[in-house]
Amino acid sequence: MSATTSKVTLPGDPPGGRRAAAVWSIGVAVYFVAVIFRTSLGVAGLDAADRFHVNASALSTFSILQLLVYAGMQIPVGLLVDRLGTKKVLTIGAVLFTAGQLGFAFSPSYGTALASRALLGCGDAMTFISVLRLGTRWFPARRGPLIAQLAGLVGMAGNLVSTLVLARLLHSIGWTPAFAGSALAGAVVLVLTLLFLKDHPEGYEPEPSAHRGAAYVRQQILASWREPGTRLGLWVHFTTQFPAMVFLLLWGLPFLVEAQGLSRATAGGLLTLVVLSNMVIGLVYGQIVARHHAARLPLALGTVGATALMWATTILYPGERAPMWLLVVLCTVLGACGPASMLGFDFARPANPPERQGTASGITNMGGFIASMTTLFAIGVLLDATGDDYDVAFSSVFVLQALGVSQILRLRGRAARRERERLVASRVETVHVPAA
Repeated sequence: MSATTSKVTLPGDPPGGRRAAAVWSIGVAVYFVAVIFRTSLGVAGLDAADRFHVNASALSTFSILQLLVYAGMQIPVGLLVDRLGTKKVLTIGAVLFTAGQLGFAFSPSYGTALASRALLGCGDAMTFISVLRLGTRWFPARRGPLIAQLAGLVGMAGNLVSTLVLARLLHSIGWTPAFAGSALAGAVVLVLTLLFLKDHPEGYEPEPSAHRGAAYVRQQILASWREPGTRLGLWVHFTTQFPAMVFLLLWGLPFLVEAQGLSRATAGGLLTLVVLSNMVIGLVYGQIVARHHAARLPLALGTVGATALMWATTILYPGERAPMWLLVVLCTVLGACGPASMLGFDFARPANPPERQGTASGITNMGGFIASMTTLFAIGVLLDATGDDYDVAFSSVFVLQALGVSQILRLRGRAARRERERLVASRVETVHVPAA
């Protein structure tokens, strides 16, 4: 005799536990180092302009190229993760971003420095999707939103290292020793990955899928793209991530120093505030979504609205400079952008089966980086065209936010209906347990 419970489980749902946390931590460590390298230019933007004798547009090209490579690699990386597994892709990524950071340290010219940042962006592109896949392989699906937010939090900790540690090293020991020394962290996580990382727990091997060359690739991409949840995830990521990314990656420090008249130390403190706010809000968002799945869209749209309001208030504030209290509030609100962008994966994840998780995550992850790349370019061009008028340059943020919100509102109904259909189908597969 058996009884039927109302609890729904997923086939092969991994148990989690200490072993899962240990293996996942290695993958997250690789992502942590990648973010340090990615954001290192954010604290070295003014130094890079002096070192390579470039203007604002050329300076923005560093980050644009890095993000162009990153965004362009997302779908190929997603396919690689689905095909090769996490360990191989993370290993390749660690080799590439470490080589890129070393190359940047010793670059004698603007051209070689650009090539180094492109190499870094290629390796960096392989980390986050791999970490998301690692989480789904080692932890139960119900923990997905929290695990994803924790991964984002660790990434922001890497940003914190750039802001607090690398910035000081840069100004105390110089360009080459600071960047070359930081590259040692890449070698450390590479060794840890090779020695200890495993793609999945024993007994939870994914079902092998037949690879059919180009036809298989097209099938994976099209099947993921046809899901409204994947497209909604992309636009949520697009609309929420880029304001903070642009601020931290390149233009925040010049804006605070040149437009707001702050010292480098004070500006660095505000950049640190963005990172700390991100870490705290990430934990809050993760807990909320884990308990109330319907909160995803209100949190995302609320973050967009708050960010737009604070940027408008800062730009339109009467007088030459915004007061410190307003800059503090702006940086605190910008801290919500990263956690809100992680919500995009919470739309794409339930919309796709396990064998397409990497591909769907890659499509979603393109959103924010395409928006960031576009805004970095727009700000650089507008600064050169207006004689460094940061108010005009940062107004480009509103254009991309308006585009993203329109797409979110267009897709939300279809994605919600499709998700409900999948939920109803999954409830048919109830769990049978022996009666007491």
